[in-house]
Amino acid sequence: MEKLLKDYKSGKITITEVLDKLKSLPYEDLGFAKIDTHRPLRKGYPEVIYSKGKTTTQILKILKTMSTHNQNILATKADKKTYIAIKKQYPDAQYNEPAKTIVIKKQTLKPKKGKILIITAGTSDIPIAEEAKETAELMGNITETLYDIGVAGIHRLLDNKEKIFHAAVIIVIAGMDGALPSVIGGLAQPTSVGYGASFEGIAPLLTMLNTCAPGVVTVNIDNGFGAGYFASIINR
Repeated sequence: MEKLLKDYKSGKITITEVLDKLKSLPYEDLGFAKIDTHRPLRKGYPEVIYSKGKTTTQILKILKTMSTHNQNILATKADKKTYIAIKKQYPDAQYNEPAKTIVIKKQTLKPKKGKILIITAGTSDIPIAEEAKETAELMGNITETLYDIGVAGIHRLLDNKEKIFHAAVIIVIAGMDGALPSVIGGLAQPTSVGYGASFEGIAPLLTMLNTCAPGVVTVNIDNGFGAGYFASIINR
């Protein structure tokens, strides 16, 4: 950073070149991880910790680096054991057990105008919905949830049509045949839930990818974070 400023001051590089170089700087190298501390400037939101496969020690070291930048921190796919270890060092940490998310709030973002409505086809889809909810809310969105209103009992969906009509963005989470997103025409999120030949989420994934309803964007199986993140980008 210092070299860039000196080069600009001496006229060796232009302001455009400075800005181009800043787009990829800086990151902090921890050896086992390279923390993208510059992501909020490029993307609008900080990097998120994917906890699965990481040791508690690794996660704590990552948190130590991220917490120095006064950014909201989200860890996904985290188990209760990891949360207990984090809570000892970060008393403000909050755990959503169904979602398996850990949130440490460093700042309160101004709420966005639009509301994100999160809908599940069944009760078994709630953990992924909660992950999407935690993600969207940490990014400054107002959310509302409607759980267990799948197409097997379409009257449950129709009873909530006013909430659907007034939502800025809708995240739809469904397993089994994955039909609900086509009915609603929102943001599709397939889950691995279902009997028989749902193939751990492959069947609803293919249904959502092949929907003829316009405006349906599909993220990967059980990726509640991806759904909440993309919905937030739309809402902003």
